[in-house]
Amino acid sequence: MISQVARGWRVYAVRGVAAIIFGLAALVWPGPTLTVLVYLFGAFAFTDGIALLASLARGDVLAKRHAWATGLSGVSGILIAIATLIWPGITALTLLYLVAFWAVLTGVFEIVAAIELRKVIEGEFWVILGGVLSIVFGSLLVLNPGSGLLSLVWLVGIYATMYGCSSLAVGYRLHRIDRAVEKVVNPPQSAKVA
Repeated sequence: MISQVARGWRVYAVRGVAAIIFGLAALVWPGPTLTVLVYLFGAFAFTDGIALLASLARGDVLAKRHAWATGLSGVSGILIAIATLIWPGITALTLLYLVAFWAVLTGVFEIVAAIELRKVIEGEFWVILGGVLSIVFGSLLVLNPGSGLLSLVWLVGIYATMYGCSSLAVGYRLHRIDRAVEKVVNPPQSAKVA
């Protein structure tokens, strides 16, 4: 079971890298037009959705166990990405609510995955942290929608970077476990001879 969970490390790594790239782009260019922010968010949400659906299609253990949550999160990410890319002239408030909805939904599913992950390995803290950050971020956007576009850009950039780092930490931990299991299952030739 643990080896099957650990094989899913690539999904966390891809999601983490996409989030960090999006977050850093928003922080480096805090004054972009709304259209640029919409395209950046659309690319990030699309990549995240594809990674989740790929984990489900590959048959990753956690993705299969919570297929409805993984599938819904993946499809919602892709649909939100398509909506933002089809309507790049979207208003700042509409974008804010799209981002908030996506963040809260993703956060809930991350926490559900963390509860399941804790049954298999230790260190689910990073998944829980990513989920909590998503929910807090989405809630802040909904509670304070009039904070202005520049504040939204900074908030989005900081959140995405932190979320990406937590996803990379989970991916790294799972990758280490996957490598350790691989060494036990397929020991090097020199170890077999001895």
